[in-house]
Amino acid sequence: MVSEKVKITKRQEQILRKLLEISKPVTVFTVNLKQQTIASKLKISRQALSLHLKTLREKGLIRTGRGFIDITSNAVSVLGLETSKAFVALRVDPSKRNKAYAKLAKLPAESVYRLTGDIDILIITTQGHLDRLLKEVSRVEGVKETKTYVVIEKIL
Repeated sequence: MVSEKVKITKRQEQILRKLLEISKPVTVFTVNLKQQTIASKLKISRQALSLHLKTLREKGLIRTGRGFIDITSNAVSVLGLETSKAFVALRVDPSKRNKAYAKLAKLPAESVYRLTGDIDILIITTQGHLDRLLKEVSRVEGVKETKTYVVIEKIL
């Protein structure tokens, strides 16, 4: 069933379904800033940044397009960081749930889920972003308990 929000043809749907079927899930880190903004943060010219990005693209470390830069898993490995998934389970004080949920939804995470059962929130991130995420979670009022799990091996 295709969403009513986006109109696509039957052929486009067929193409998307085939692409999804033959695709491999990957973790992608995306930057949605203009090159001038990134260059300013690095204190270099936009032209110098553009040359460096071209080299990084040729080495397969980034993919670029109009208005975005994707950092590949190869680049993360070159930096010595891990892209293993990490799961953070949270218990939240019921009287502070709404405020906590609003803040947790803004975290730099792959996904944030509200659950039923013993835990209230499940955050999915990568091992490389885990420290930063946990520091931000510790500042959220109403979070009573956290449990963190890092994937050591993907079985399926």
